[in-house]
Amino acid sequence: MDSFGDHELVTNHNISSNTTNLLDPEEFRRQGHMIIDFIADYYKNIENYPVLSQVEPGYLRKRLPKSAPFQPEPIETILNDVQDHIIPGITHWQSPNHFAYFPSSGSVAGFIGEMLATGFNVIGFNWMSSPAATELECIVMDWLGEMLSLPESFLFSGKGGGVLQGTTCEAVLCTLVAARDRVLHKIGVDKIGKLIVYSSDQTHCALKKASQIAGIHTENFRVLRTTKSSSFSMSPDILRQAIRNDIERGLIPMYVMATIGTTSTTAVDPLAPLCRIAKEYGMWVHVDAAYAGSLCICPEFRHFIDGVEDADSFSFNAHKWFFTTLDCCCLWVKKPSSLIKSLSTNPEYLRNKATDSNKVVDYKDWQMALSRRFRALKLWLVLRSYGVERLRELLRFHVELAKTFHKFLEGDKRFEIVVPRNFSTVCFRISPSSVESSTVDDQNKSENNKEKWLVERTNEVNAKLMDAINATGRVWMTHAVVGGIFVLRFAVGTTLTEEPHVVAAWDLIKEHADDILNAYV
Repeated sequence: MDSFGDHELVTNHNISSNTTNLLDPEEFRRQGHMIIDFIADYYKNIENYPVLSQVEPGYLRKRLPKSAPFQPEPIETILNDVQDHIIPGITHWQSPNHFAYFPSSGSVAGFIGEMLATGFNVIGFNWMSSPAATELECIVMDWLGEMLSLPESFLFSGKGGGVLQGTTCEAVLCTLVAARDRVLHKIGVDKIGKLIVYSSDQTHCALKKASQIAGIHTENFRVLRTTKSSSFSMSPDILRQAIRNDIERGLIPMYVMATIGTTSTTAVDPLAPLCRIAKEYGMWVHVDAAYAGSLCICPEFRHFIDGVEDADSFSFNAHKWFFTTLDCCCLWVKKPSSLIKSLSTNPEYLRNKATDSNKVVDYKDWQMALSRRFRALKLWLVLRSYGVERLRELLRFHVELAKTFHKFLEGDKRFEIVVPRNFSTVCFRISPSSVESSTVDDQNKSENNKEKWLVERTNEVNAKLMDAINATGRVWMTHAVVGGIFVLRFAVGTTLTEEPHVVAAWDLIKEHADDILNAYV
């Protein structure tokens, strides 16, 4: 017998090389039970693994055969290899000690929904190809829109509508292409070189990539400066001035993306004034709430998206902080016709009576790809299994855990909180004054050189702190650099995280801060 996790495996189950039925129900049942047990044991033991994988680049090629097997291998052997070779190379995003980037929270309902969708394996490019897939998606997106108190103009009942994309990158690209074509339809396609896209220096890089793909000239991509004094949010005044400057040069402002919860520091762009300015110039406004949008189902946090009624599109990732597995980006648009005009293709082989009737949604025309997964199923299971109030409670709990960590920092004079905490992510560092008081160095520097030296040394100390923490495997955090400041990010939101994990992470941070600061004395 071989073993993995908590289970012993009998490896004498032979697979006939002559088998033609690769979907035999009983074999599926047998292997399926094994996989469920394997995954359940993985979660039972997940804290035993280092959060951040400790392997070196190229480790797996050294462990696996050079060629695919010529004969079938039993699932028992394969699962043993998963345990021995794959798991060591996994960074454990579902670990309760994962505080890096943003969460990728899962749940039993999310996983089971994914299993159902994968099991059905439908390819719902249009209504006819799987009516339930399309209609459930329409229903779920209206449910979610109502939970977020989105204006009716974003819902199917108000002539808008929602669609499940894979990621924010796809949502941004789709809306940017729609915005591009809306303008070019008026001024002519030969004027594409005049179109301008606006972002801030905190906007997700997805917008820059989408602009490149959509044919926006690199020099026509504007990156507006943010400052620490405004908590790194986009300035309406700077946007207006940039628009005026471009118009004076004969250019055409076309698209701006406002963010609710930026990647680096969870900054919140002032949505209402940005929308008002964009509206003056006929620009498309997309609201990227990939991380923080889920929290806005809680009435006390809904104000963060006030002003969304004047935007053209809005998206958030259910696979980040809404207990639904990757991939699941929720996108709403006020005018689905804008997407359809830009993204639809109607070859003869896809013609059918339902489509021709104009009474159905064909989601292939709302996205870049033709084929699409039955994502609505897992989101439907999450909404039904937990309900609105339970989901709100879970999100609020994560915010409370972040507040707990925030209080720890406030009680230790060696640390400073770099920007205000808006959601469940805390941005902090060892303060420059702590670095300066702990450092023995050449005192003959000029004031300018001393100031520059202190900035560099503080950043260096905080980078070393993060690396030391992550090297333990007990906690994983990531960083950002904003306004020249190296910031450690503590992002709470993993489903399994409880208060003891936050306390243990804080103890680890203090321990390594002591070691690093003492090393400079």
